[in-house]
Amino acid sequence: MGRTAMSVTIEQLTAQDVEGARSAWNEVVAAGDAFPQIDELGPDEAADFFASQSFTGVARDTGSGRVLGVYILHPNNVGRCGHIANASYAVSGASRGRGVGEQLVRHSMSTAARLGFRILQFNAVVSTNHSARALYERLGFVEIGHVPGGFRYDSGEYADITLYYADLTRC
Repeated sequence: MGRTAMSVTIEQLTAQDVEGARSAWNEVVAAGDAFPQIDELGPDEAADFFASQSFTGVARDTGSGRVLGVYILHPNNVGRCGHIANASYAVSGASRGRGVGEQLVRHSMSTAARLGFRILQFNAVVSTNHSARALYERLGFVEIGHVPGGFRYDSGEYADITLYYADLTRC
C-alpha cells in the first residue's frame, strides 16, 4: 500500500524552521548512504550553515506547519562557471514516499532559475540511491557519467556516484 500524498508548501527557511531543517538534514547524514558529510550539524552551526546558502527552502506540512524536508541551493563553482548551481535535499524519514522530495526538487529548479543560474548540477548522487535517481531522471536531469567508488559507506565499502545536470533555460 502506497503512502498518501501530503499537503505541502515550500518556502524560504525562517529562524523558526532551523531545528526542523537540521533534524531532517542530520537524519540523512546519520544514515550514511546519500550525503558525503560525516558530521551532523550541531544546534549552533545549523543556522549559519543554512544562512550561508544562496537559498534554503523548507517543505512544511500545511496543516501542522511541521518541517518535512529541506534543500540547500548554492553555486557549484565560481567565476566563469558561477552560473551552475548545486543543491542537496533532505526529507525526514516519516515524510518519504509522499512527494515531498519531488516538490523540493521542482522548487529548487525554479528558484535557481529565478536567481540567474542556468544549470543545476548534482556532483555525487550515490548509485544505489535509486529513488533519487529515478526522480531526477523523471524531472529531466541528464546523467553525465559515473565516478567509480566515489562514495564510501561507513562499513568501508564503496559505491559509484552519478553526476546529473538539468538545463534550467529549458524548464
